[in-house]
Order: sequence, then C-alpha cells, then structure tokens
Amino acid sequence: MSFQAFRVSQNNNQIVGEVCEIDINDLPAGEVLIEAHFSSINYKDALAATGKGKIMKSLPLIGGIDVSGVVLESTDKRFTKGENVLVTGFDLGVGHDGGYSKYVRVPADWVVKLPANLSLFDAMVVGTAGFTAALSIVRMEQNFLTKHNGKVVVTGATGGVGSLSIEFLNHLGYSVTAITGKKSEIDYLHSLGASEVLIRGDFEMGTRPLEKALWAGAIDTVGSDTLAWLTRTVDIHGSIASCGLAAGINLNTTVMPFILRGVNLLGIDSVACPMDLRVEVWHRIANLMKPNKFNTKINTVSLHELNSVFFDMVNSKTVGRYVVKIN
Repeated sequence: MSFQAFRVSQNNNQIVGEVCEIDINDLPAGEVLIEAHFSSINYKDALAATGKGKIMKSLPLIGGIDVSGVVLESTDKRFTKGENVLVTGFDLGVGHDGGYSKYVRVPADWVVKLPANLSLFDAMVVGTAGFTAALSIVRMEQNFLTKHNGKVVVTGATGGVGSLSIEFLNHLGYSVTAITGKKSEIDYLHSLGASEVLIRGDFEMGTRPLEKALWAGAIDTVGSDTLAWLTRTVDIHGSIASCGLAAGINLNTTVMPFILRGVNLLGIDSVACPMDLRVEVWHRIANLMKPNKFNTKINTVSLHELNSVFFDMVNSKTVGRYVVKIN
C-alpha cells in the first residue's frame, strides 16, 4: 500500500522537501501504527526542511515532529485499535520518519493517549510549540511562580510558542507582557490576553549586571541578548524558561542575577521530557490551560503548502500556529 508523505532529501548538496509516494512497508520499525489526521509546523520543522538548521540525523526522511491520529495497529497492550493518540518530540521527524505522512509507525514509548478534552485538531494546534509553552509554565510554577508574584513576560510573542504561552498564562490568570518586533500585531497580542505589548528595539536593555527588576517570570523563545537582558531584569527568586534561540545561541551575562536575586534559569527540553511529566503536562493543557476557543491565529494547510510556510517561517513572516491536515 502506498500513500503520500512529505519527505526531505539532499540533492546536489541542497536540502529539498517534496510530497512523494511512500510504501507502508518502508516505514521504520515500531509497535504502533497510526493513521495520521493532523500534524503541525514548528520552527524546528522549518529549519529542518529548508536546511537552515542541521536538524535531521539522516536523509531522506519524512518530516514533521508532531502527529495526532488514530491507532491502526498495535503490538503493545497499552494501545488498542481505534484509540486517539498523539506523538510529539522524541526522535520523530529528526531521526525517525515523522508526522507529515498518512501513516506513521513509532515506538509505543513515544505515544500519548489523547486527553478527553482535546480533539485531534486541537492537539496539533498545541503541538510541540504549545507543549513547550505549557512545560515552561509548569517548570516555573514548580519553582514557586504564582499569578500573585507579578508580571510574566513572553518574547517572540507572535510565534507558535509565544502565542500559546500568552493564551495559557492569561487563562490561568497571570498578567502578561508580550515582546515582539512586529508592530502590526499589537492588537493580535492583546486579543490573546497580553495586558502590555513592548516593541523590540523601542526600549533600552541597559548594560549593568542588574537592571530594574520587572518580571516575576519569563518565557524566552529568542535567546542571545534578549535572554541576557531577562537575567538582569527578572525579580528576586523569579524564573526564566529558556526554550528558543531565534536570535542566536550565545549568552553573555554575569552570575550576579543568580546569586544576588536567586534567579532561576530553566532549560526547557520538550523532546526528551519524561513520559510521566509529559502526560501530566498534556492533561494540564486539556483541563486547565486551554481556553474554550483559541484566539491564536490558526492556519490549516496541506502537505503541498509546506514549503511555502517553511520559507516564511524562517524569515519571520508567520504569525500563530499552522496545522497540517493529513487525512
């Protein structure tokens, strides 16, 4: 049986992604075969498919680090035919054929049963981006962040992680400040629940080891100078969830925020998140964080539209979330 999938390959030293026919027998080994309904587009997917980042471990490979769908076959007793499930992270779309495919075969240890309050579509509106946002909030709350401590700032606010971070935080009752470079999206960020929007480049970051304390917590998708500034401006015993590197991988700061204010710099790894915590975060998304109706901009695309979105995403021209309709 053959079906369509979006596969990334290397041709004359160029990374090329295209929709092609795949035989089901060519899928990698795994205990669970999923009939995919939806996937999503994350910045990591765009880096992989455009060659802007060395993401995939081998080529050719079917892309897509997320998938939601229905169990078609399972040799693992934890999952039965007809169950709604999702997979994000692990090696999906990186070293193992991913979610941009009508059928996806994966190890059972990667599979999460879909929480009752989530649809297959909503699961991919959330996807890795939303899971990362939720995990950031959970990790900060484990370090004593509450909605009574003060403002939480979100950088890269119009992206997938940023947009859903604002929605989740707002739904939980936090006061949120959004930082963006896109002046045209101020109204959009307010609609997500940001009480304040700052335009990148319109405010001074300062150079002192400690600047005025502004934030009880921060979710940073940008890295580099922005992350360094956050270490200088987070309040005493506040936390920074570092989950992105859109502006670069270098971090120049001092130890003073950490030893004089007790600032927590939390690395957020959504890929290898332990399964117990992974399931807990997905249930918190479904039951506590997700609003009844998303205000995040949601764009639904087909496999044939992926390359266009990837190009726009790596050039900072996208807003919100992109769901890929597979089946």
